[in-house]
Amino acid sequence: MAGGRRGPMRVGAGLGALLCALHVQAACRDTTVTQELLKEGFHRDLLVKVELGEDAGGCAVAAQLRLPPGIYVDPYELATLQQHNLTKAVLFPDVIDVEAPEYLARDLLLLLFLEPDARCSRCFCAAVPVHARYHRPAEGTREALVVLENPEVTCLQSAGNLLKWILPAHLTPPVPVSGTAQNTDLHMRN
Repeated sequence: MAGGRRGPMRVGAGLGALLCALHVQAACRDTTVTQELLKEGFHRDLLVKVELGEDAGGCAVAAQLRLPPGIYVDPYELATLQQHNLTKAVLFPDVIDVEAPEYLARDLLLLLFLEPDARCSRCFCAAVPVHARYHRPAEGTREALVVLENPEVTCLQSAGNLLKWILPAHLTPPVPVSGTAQNTDLHMRN
């Protein structure tokens, strides 16, 4: 066979990446993402949990959260937590005016790296402190409404191949940020 290849053939990195991606996609099928605000008041903890559809052995999971202007993560507090290995996160932008009221603040993007749950091989979770901002005074109410969107979840396989998927809102129940399934909004009282 002229011009043909002889000897053992090697499976290219592309095929390895495809097989890895298929494994991660299989784990994503029945994925559940929840986020919950713990504690009361203006200073709370945002807990994010991801349960993959099946074991995705060796997978690292991160959640990308868009924080509306009504809440923020304090970059100094985040740096302290990271120095003590209590959380892994990246905040965009990394310089924030923590004193700004809600109507002068901008959305923030938080990339939160989740830790595996020792009790469940398909489960990952992480928590980060969040703080409510002061809002404009409103007539007839002492509450302000802040709505958190569903996070975008990313899975990084140990081989270094990145596969990203977004869970559409219709696949997951509304995000219970107040601690109850019926109420999906953060209510703050002055």
